[in-house]
Amino acid sequence: MRTTLAHKLSLLALFAGVACACTPAVGALADTTGGAAPTPAAATGPKVALATWFGPGFYGHKTACGQVLSRALVGVANRTLPCGTLVQVNYRGHSLTVPVVDRGPYANGADWDLTGGAARALKIKETVRVATLVVGSEPNTPTLGLPPGATVAGGAAAGAPAPAAPSASASSAPATGGASAG
Repeated sequence: MRTTLAHKLSLLALFAGVACACTPAVGALADTTGGAAPTPAAATGPKVALATWFGPGFYGHKTACGQVLSRALVGVANRTLPCGTLVQVNYRGHSLTVPVVDRGPYANGADWDLTGGAARALKIKETVRVATLVVGSEPNTPTLGLPPGATVAGGAAAGAPAPAAPSASASSAPATGGASAG
């Protein structure tokens, strides 16, 4: 069988088309420069997932995001979302937006681990299915998840800026003035 030039060109064009279709576009190649991981695409709607809660046995311990766990802390633990990510959690007509303040859960096949404060607000007392939706983010601070006015160890108040560090001259100067006993 004789192969004509036109036939050879047709085969070459076919192979080139297949090769181009299988090769990713330059912009789709992975970034190997060590930059931050790409932001996941926004969720299209609430996701139903298993949620547990944690509390009293961990009060006084620091979370993975730097908050001190207390009865007042309202937040959620997640294995992958960045600290400070805001998640709307819905359960049986109750809705609450909470920040990610810890890592976990690591048991019972759950995707979310609510703090005791969040579980109380949502009327959750056991492992349940909840609907969740990522709705934003807040800066991660030691007071993240605390009600306004609540304080953490060291006296920092939720919603207030962190106190400034004392300057060297202020710490070495003798105290003057003040009330005298009389």
